[in-house]
Amino acid sequence: MAAVSAEDRQAIRDAIRKICAGFPDSYWRNIDKASEYPQAFVDALTASGYLGALIPEDYGGAGLGITEAGIILEEINRSPGNALACHAQMYTMGTLLKHGSAEQKRKYLPKIACGELRLQAFAVTEPNAGSETTKIETRAVKQGDKYIVNGQKIFISRVKQSDLMLLLARTTPYNELKDKTKGLSVFLVDLRDIKGKLDVQPLDLMLNHHTNILFFENVEVPAENLVGHEGMGFRHIIDGWNAERILIASEAIGDGRWFVERAAKYSSERVVFGRPIGANQGVQFPIARAYAHVEAADRMRNDAAEKFDGGEKCGAEANMAKLLASEAAWEAANACLDAHGGYGFAREYDVERKFRETRLYITAPINNNLVLAFLGQNVLGMPKSY
Repeated sequence: MAAVSAEDRQAIRDAIRKICAGFPDSYWRNIDKASEYPQAFVDALTASGYLGALIPEDYGGAGLGITEAGIILEEINRSPGNALACHAQMYTMGTLLKHGSAEQKRKYLPKIACGELRLQAFAVTEPNAGSETTKIETRAVKQGDKYIVNGQKIFISRVKQSDLMLLLARTTPYNELKDKTKGLSVFLVDLRDIKGKLDVQPLDLMLNHHTNILFFENVEVPAENLVGHEGMGFRHIIDGWNAERILIASEAIGDGRWFVERAAKYSSERVVFGRPIGANQGVQFPIARAYAHVEAADRMRNDAAEKFDGGEKCGAEANMAKLLASEAAWEAANACLDAHGGYGFAREYDVERKFRETRLYITAPINNNLVLAFLGQNVLGMPKSY
């Protein structure tokens, strides 16, 4: 990966801002109200090449690093938009790039990069496992040149908007394992040609995320679609977790900056009792404090991204970036809503929509309590708490 200058990174910011300018508040407001998928926005981002940021140039992608990918997602969320509609295409690249076969990369990456194929669904979470990934129960049993998949997944987004899905399934029964992190495998599932039955049931959530429950009934996956080594799937997806943390932090930072900017502007213009409400310290100080925390989270995000792109260990930094950014964004969301008062609950101001959207980052894709547990155990050397 070639070095990217500060000027190049600013050019990326400017380009994303230009794309987002074509999709104003009203676009996202109407998409949210109708629970629709932002097809036009995703098409525009794909056509720009920025959705293929992490795909190497040899496969038609931009060949950029996590730092640049974070800038892209941050700027989407700093606009009225939300990168949840397409961000998984970046998250999944790590697993496929590092562990996919040469044939898999040749077959899929160029088509993903140009937008002919979409890989935006990642099926891991299950009703009885949650964050305890090693306990997932969906089975993939090898029969000749294919695997037969049966089981259930939950909170799996963009299945109906994707052509391909990464699936984590059990290939060895849990009770037969000494090392419980083994026995899981990753598969590329072609959603355009399902053999067997895959039932996709949408979940009615507080945000427009196109999230589903999946039921697999004798779904056939060709053996050639196994990603990496059988039984090593848990390790394969762990390789992508630091990238995911950094990118989620980037989205939260984008949200935080949107809230701070909107709150500062509104409170400077809104006049009550003959003066702007922003002149009151009770309004001004929470916004200023949130700003400071968002900027501090940005520094941690940049530190984590620099280490990641440099091939250094960054588990602590990536997790802290996600923790600090999600909490700072939520703090900024509350300050913005408070500043707007009753108007903050009106759809036309967009605060309530972004408020709902940014709350997700405290809980997903990993709960902040588990981030704290990671830091306590793995960084501070304290006893395991779970």
